[in-house]
Amino acid sequence: MGHIRYNRNRREFLTECFCGMGSLAFGSMAAQDRAAAAVAYNPLAPRAPHHEPKAKSFIFLFQAGGPSHLETFDPKPLLNKLHGQKRPEEFGEVKYQTVNAQSRILGTKRSFVKCGKSGLEVSDLLPNQQQIADDICVIRSMHGDMVVHSAAQYQMMSGRVIPGFPAMGSWIAYGLGSEAANLPAYVVMPDPHGAPEAGQPMYTHGFLPAVYQPALFRPGKRPVLNMEMPAGLGLDRRRKTMDLLRAVNEANIAGEDQEFAARMSAYDTAFRMQMEAPEIFDLSNEPQQTLDMYGVGGAQTDDYGRRCLLARRLVEKGVRFVCVVAGGGGGETEWDAHSEIEKNHWRMSGLTDRPAAALVQDLKRRGMLDSTIVLWGGEFGRSPESERGTGRDHHNTGFSMWVAGGGFRGGMAYGATDAIGLKAVEKPVHFRDLHATLLNQMGLHQDQLTFLHQGRRERLTEIQGQVIKDILV
Repeated sequence: MGHIRYNRNRREFLTECFCGMGSLAFGSMAAQDRAAAAVAYNPLAPRAPHHEPKAKSFIFLFQAGGPSHLETFDPKPLLNKLHGQKRPEEFGEVKYQTVNAQSRILGTKRSFVKCGKSGLEVSDLLPNQQQIADDICVIRSMHGDMVVHSAAQYQMMSGRVIPGFPAMGSWIAYGLGSEAANLPAYVVMPDPHGAPEAGQPMYTHGFLPAVYQPALFRPGKRPVLNMEMPAGLGLDRRRKTMDLLRAVNEANIAGEDQEFAARMSAYDTAFRMQMEAPEIFDLSNEPQQTLDMYGVGGAQTDDYGRRCLLARRLVEKGVRFVCVVAGGGGGETEWDAHSEIEKNHWRMSGLTDRPAAALVQDLKRRGMLDSTIVLWGGEFGRSPESERGTGRDHHNTGFSMWVAGGGFRGGMAYGATDAIGLKAVEKPVHFRDLHATLLNQMGLHQDQLTFLHQGRRERLTEIQGQVIKDILV
């Protein structure tokens, strides 16, 4: 049975009524609609999950461009032994953009350290994430269907390789609502260098009602402008203005209008944010120790550190889903190391490693990690062969992501790629499997979290994803 919603449109109503158990559904839905009409329905009000959840909030540390698994979480000693040689035929073929018959295996200059009590191997590129090795589960056998940035980013975010489908954050807000009365349910904090290749469509609500769209914060120290109340205007007068605006608009709008409802909801949220959000964005009330831990004020880490710290503060106030983007604008300002992978990855790790580790540590010390999922990774990895001699090409057939908190096991590596990191060969995990598992931990079932669109019940996983039980506590 699909996720229950009160704001059905006419097509959904008729489909539910006259298909399958139509007569029984009609009576149940009529009762629901009468109950809904008796109260003011808030589409973002907290909703009961499908089953007991392990997590109530989700932070995605999106590493745009494709960080190399071979330089981060998946040590492959054979690469250095084969450096400069043609790929052995025994590993088979994969489709690349530019790697070809003239390309040769590229060794790595990185060393891997067995970290923590678990002995999880993490590269020296990520010294701070080495410190959280016992808290993270590294999935070394990720794979997707597309080798170009935009399509791979769409699939990572929405389960589809084309735009127009809802992102994870919108699906989760639709399924669970929000516990943040005065803040958005779903927030995206973009990189200051610009958008990744798929652009803003990868984060959007698709065909879901517009009220489930993300709030896109601005980069820099003022994520939201005009948060202050206008001079000489008190809360009472501001509230009366909002009430009048709503009354006038409702008097001129007939019937169902999802865009109008979303706009009015956004006005109400903006009004409430003027009361609570200024304090949320003011990091000066954090202890200096916490600011230092995230790297706030540091030459490299200030921007990403601020955004990771703000993500913690948002979920602490009940925001359901936060996406903190590292990388944008293309080329060297992303993890997109087509040339000089050493230079590119040292730069990106210098910006992000400390804040990412600090977020996990901070959530843990506050007792929030058990109820918060933290996901780290990009749309794909990098190729074992060189591109332009010193770089690596896009690589979707085997790469790494990690997840912490929210009922995931820490200190473990799950799955494996082959000896050169070319393909996921042991316990492969497709994006749809990851999505199904993440939803499961939020208390949502992939088959129940659905939406009727153009006569078809759509869901995040498109086709059946497998919940990866071996990585769950």
